[in-house]
Amino acid sequence: MSKKQRRRRGVVLTDKGLEKLQKAKTEAEYTENKGNRYTLEALSEKTGLAMDTLMKVFACESRVDKQTLKYCFRAFQLNLCEEDFHYPEIYSSEDTFNSLSCGPELPEGQVPLDSPFYLERSSIESDCYQAILKPGALIRLKASRRMGKSSLLARIINHGSNNNCAAVSLSFQLADTKLFQDLDRFLQWFCAYITLNLKLENKITDAWDDIFGSKISCKIYFEEHILSILNTPLVLGLDDVDRLFQYPDLADNFFGLLRAWHEEAKNRDIWKKLRLIVVHSSEVYIPLNVNQSPFNVGIPIELPRFNLQEVQGLGKMYNINLSLKEGEQFIDLVGGNPYLLKLGLYHICRQNITLEDLLTTDPHASSNIYRDHLQRQLWGLKQQNSGLLEALEKVIFAPEPIELEVVQAIKLQSLGLVNFQGQKVAISCRLYQQYFQRHFHELK
Repeated sequence: MSKKQRRRRGVVLTDKGLEKLQKAKTEAEYTENKGNRYTLEALSEKTGLAMDTLMKVFACESRVDKQTLKYCFRAFQLNLCEEDFHYPEIYSSEDTFNSLSCGPELPEGQVPLDSPFYLERSSIESDCYQAILKPGALIRLKASRRMGKSSLLARIINHGSNNNCAAVSLSFQLADTKLFQDLDRFLQWFCAYITLNLKLENKITDAWDDIFGSKISCKIYFEEHILSILNTPLVLGLDDVDRLFQYPDLADNFFGLLRAWHEEAKNRDIWKKLRLIVVHSSEVYIPLNVNQSPFNVGIPIELPRFNLQEVQGLGKMYNINLSLKEGEQFIDLVGGNPYLLKLGLYHICRQNITLEDLLTTDPHASSNIYRDHLQRQLWGLKQQNSGLLEALEKVIFAPEPIELEVVQAIKLQSLGLVNFQGQKVAISCRLYQQYFQRHFHELK
């Protein structure tokens, strides 16, 4: 494994360059396309560039090759000038040690939008960016904890904002527990939160009607006091919806409402303005009417664990070149989990530890960089009081994948502790295997 200083490759349009390109595109739509806006497919044919590449060009969020911009400009009879693009800066590992304000951030929670340490997964990001701009869109984003769901959600929301959409992101972790006991109060809180974030006038007290009930009142409020007021589409991201699974009656009503809104978009223009992103960590383990569930419609996106190529690409972001063998050993240790990978690379980049030491350090040792995470996982299992710790013990000592009670298996998967193999589950990585084996041995 070697280190060397590197520069960021690729360019992004400047504000002036984007304005220049957009103006030429608009003129071409009037002169060549009868005043109709070019679809993404038409732009792809005109420029010879892939649709996901074009989305990156116009979003000005991801770097593209300079030649890509030349092709795009040339399609509209433009010459690419130096003032039309710039090279985003990146911090090398030397910068990390020479400046306190530079270098990789400690991995914790959502990766900032402007972070150079966000790794895109194949076409997932571009697929989401394209989908969210479609009328009545619904994206279902699922992955276990610490897999990058909130980071991707933030980028979809940001893409909507950059494409003339109002946008709100709501995490149900923000809701007081008592709200989940009362559908009426919950839906009023839901509407109030969105109204506040859109900086609209709160008219919930006036609009709520006991005769119609909570769900119809909520629907009417959205129509009359949110969607009809906005001059743009609304991208609404709902994070941590798993929290509602603990309250089946509330969940059944709320998720049924989301499904109804999605169906309304097929027939009514006002609901075409609403684009939903529903984010959850686990499979839906509560019974929902198949015709009233939002979890069997829309576009399903499941974030996979990083593969070898992606792990090596992530390493390069931290100025660390991982050989094939080192990448495979790293994946074996943490199972391709993005958070655990980034935490390891962060400490290697900071020269706090070597990869060799990371692979061999006892998970229970105070010096192990994963010790706090492992202790939090253990504490979380103990707090569940639902036999999860006992279920994990069965998995840990089983010589091959085993079947568990379905809800227990789903909850363990949502924590990132196990992977499904058909109907059976197995421990997700060697780090968890070693840590929990010793924990259970010490209890005996």
